[in-house]
Amino acid sequence: MKIEQLVNSFSPHPAIKGGVSQTILGSQFPGKPEAFPELIPHTLDLGVDAKSIIFEIEARDKEKPVVLLAHGMGGCSGSGYIKRIAAKLGALGYGVFMINHRGSGAGIGLSSSLWNGGSSEDLSLMVDYILKKHLQLLVVGFSLSGNILIKYLGEGRSIPDGLLGALAVNPPIDLRVASHTLSTHRSCWLFNRYYMKLIGNQARALIKNFPDASDPRGNLSTIWNFDVSYTAPVGGYKDVDDYYDQCSGKNYLKNIATPTSILCAQDDPFVPPEVFRNQSCNVDIYQPKGGGHMGYISQQRTPHGDRRWMDYVVLEWIQNMCKREIFR
Repeated sequence: MKIEQLVNSFSPHPAIKGGVSQTILGSQFPGKPEAFPELIPHTLDLGVDAKSIIFEIEARDKEKPVVLLAHGMGGCSGSGYIKRIAAKLGALGYGVFMINHRGSGAGIGLSSSLWNGGSSEDLSLMVDYILKKHLQLLVVGFSLSGNILIKYLGEGRSIPDGLLGALAVNPPIDLRVASHTLSTHRSCWLFNRYYMKLIGNQARALIKNFPDASDPRGNLSTIWNFDVSYTAPVGGYKDVDDYYDQCSGKNYLKNIATPTSILCAQDDPFVPPEVFRNQSCNVDIYQPKGGGHMGYISQQRTPHGDRRWMDYVVLEWIQNMCKREIFR
């Protein structure tokens, strides 16, 4: 089914209405993937004192492109949505690579700094690593990784021919707006607290293994304060505004040539629909009325037997991209 038709057909579960409820339920009740395939670990050097652990589901259908799944802030390759979608792709024969950004997941404590919304160089290394082993790749970036993916595609670097397409799911393409909303809006206090708890876990592991590194625990009260005290200075930016200006995906959309799509609900609690308006670009932007931030729990069951509409759209997008490549 075409993505436009899917977007127009989405109806949230009647008991889970509103962006906040969809976001909370989608995150806190991740579900259990079916018959998760065996994982092959890869260790990738990202630079001095920085390593990523990437897990691979080996492709059963060698004719299909492999898929890279990139997690959101505070998440990892073990996040519920990553595991669900990876299991569904594996069942269809796709090869899947589930990354862990520096300091995350199986790579916690293996890097002397944490990733941020501008970590496109790390993503580039991951893409190049996978394309040395496989001819064709599709990339799906969730939340903050979606922003990184857009930056990677539009910042002027050479994009490998083997990267066939990209999908960004609920990307906070205006980092200043997303950070301010998460840090100050009453409706988002629970999300801010949740993310800071996860970042705090990563920070403790970092300092345990790299006691001389900059300490991310300086101000874990809000996302904004964390970006002021840690993200901006450690990332080499002049200040937090410089970080937001240089790394917000909205500034790179117009330069993207790779076939790219964005999926983001209009009721996302911290990615307002206005940030996508008046964007002159070749990117397809899909904005269903409901779904929250990566919630998308639907009224009707999808063809996969559950109510995880986000999973369904991601898989449909991947299969549509494969058909597009065959008939190109």
